[in-house]
Amino acid sequence: MSHGVQVGGLTPLTTIDYPGLLACVVFCQGCAWRCGYCHNPELLAARASRPGLGWDDVLAFLQQRQGLLDAVVFSGGEATLQPMLGEAMRQVRALGFKVGLHTAGIKPTALQRVLPLCDWVGFDIKGLPSQVDAVTGCSGAAQANWTSLDLLLASGVNFECRTTVHWQQTNGESLRQLAQHLRGLGVRHWVVQPVRSDRMLDPALGKSIADEELAPLWAQLGCGFEAFQVR
Repeated sequence: MSHGVQVGGLTPLTTIDYPGLLACVVFCQGCAWRCGYCHNPELLAARASRPGLGWDDVLAFLQQRQGLLDAVVFSGGEATLQPMLGEAMRQVRALGFKVGLHTAGIKPTALQRVLPLCDWVGFDIKGLPSQVDAVTGCSGAAQANWTSLDLLLASGVNFECRTTVHWQQTNGESLRQLAQHLRGLGVRHWVVQPVRSDRMLDPALGKSIADEELAPLWAQLGCGFEAFQVR
């Protein structure tokens, strides 16, 4: 058996996880952060609770999809925590697929190692630097999150930023400040993702209810970005 990533799941076909391309998504097992709104809590543990797909199974699937799929997206959990992520990306590229990555930049050095192997990145910016530690439940998360964004900007790899919003953890003014921060750094594409509060790691967060009319807020947030979307 090859030594690959720890696979927590596979979406065989998606049109929304890599912009403009038909892709599959490999969900990598394990995440070091504990965002209360996380909707994939089964992927947080370093090892899956039940045996499932192995990396060899994923490679066999991809060999059957050559010419049918355009890209493979590594998601999570947090894919960059996988020691063999770079090798897995090389194997995917050797099969003729583009490589996408969904990441929050938990380990900046690990992200920096694999960025040259990526064609596109969906980057989770968790909030303003003052908010990130509370959102993730981890001390030092803010420095990692924002340092990784700097690395991504410097890499030249095509990317979008996305921010998941739970209104118990942020508000319109904080999002306006975040938009200003991102524009100032040169981020061109930003996606805001209202949380799906029906399934979360921490149900105690409760329903996500905004305290202001959202249509004007979305219009304000989108100003100055090449592309802005509420997803």
